[in-house]
Amino acid sequence: MTMIRLGYVAMSVHLKNCSPSQTMTYAQFTKMKNRTAAIHKLERIAISNLNNCLRLLKHNAGNNIHFFRFSSKLIPLANHEELLDWNYMKAIKEPLIKIKNFLEKQSDMRVDFHPDHFVLFNSPKVEILNNSIRTLAMHEALLKGMGQNPTHRCVIHIGGGYDDKEKALEQFINNWGYIPPSLAKMIMLENDDNVFNINDTLYLCEKIGIPMVFDLHHHEANHESDWESQWERIIATWDQSPLPMKIHISSPKSEKQFKAHADYIDDFAFITFLRKIKGSIKQLDCMIEAKKKDESLFQLVRELKKYDDIEWIDESSFYIR
Repeated sequence: MTMIRLGYVAMSVHLKNCSPSQTMTYAQFTKMKNRTAAIHKLERIAISNLNNCLRLLKHNAGNNIHFFRFSSKLIPLANHEELLDWNYMKAIKEPLIKIKNFLEKQSDMRVDFHPDHFVLFNSPKVEILNNSIRTLAMHEALLKGMGQNPTHRCVIHIGGGYDDKEKALEQFINNWGYIPPSLAKMIMLENDDNVFNINDTLYLCEKIGIPMVFDLHHHEANHESDWESQWERIIATWDQSPLPMKIHISSPKSEKQFKAHADYIDDFAFITFLRKIKGSIKQLDCMIEAKKKDESLFQLVRELKKYDDIEWIDESSFYIR
């Protein structure tokens, strides 16, 4: 028997005017004649995004959802090269404290991040690596501001193949030595749907000692062998983590657009997966990556009600027997 917790990504389709990803482009920023006023506008957007995060967390608590991924677009232009003198953390201290106070009352709520695709730790370009490190440092500061232990809170992809996958894997290991230890502790690696499959991802995770986040949909789009034969190795990468093992779940939009995410989750494919892994671990947190966000979670719960080998704990958690 394994306990399953469902979570969703970034925003709700049920809450109105609650985007945590409001933004401002650099072009818009430069059109404002007064730089100080432009920075104040950036700060107002960031504060609004964080206030909406708090609304989302309260929405989750009200629906007994214990797993949530924050948007990585909370602070627009945070790492832009022309704004490196901007102390954005000072401006957002108050909304971060409000989130911290709320999360302290929700001891069983897990939150994390998935930094954007431009975070590349296997790039041969120094400037890209440095920007990736700055971006991860921003995520660390946000997590600490929210009172969260940053360890294993940021999942990233390995990066680009650069026409030589084996060389790209070794470049990741080489660049790993330049990542500050506090930031390295934050990272989990995910298999992708195009270049780096579960064997590649496990190679790195075992080499540098970090957890692997298994993505079943990505595996189905990009694999050399079955995932079942590697499952115990994937579990083992979580042995030293303070958090339960997590995976990503999504469904193909269509046969022609197989890699794209559908609006909802295929419940039969999900229950088939769960029946294969049940009993192998005590708990598995499943992050739903679907276009309908929280509604995709609610819909999946409704669909799972028909299966007799599921024992419900609350509105988003259950045992698979």
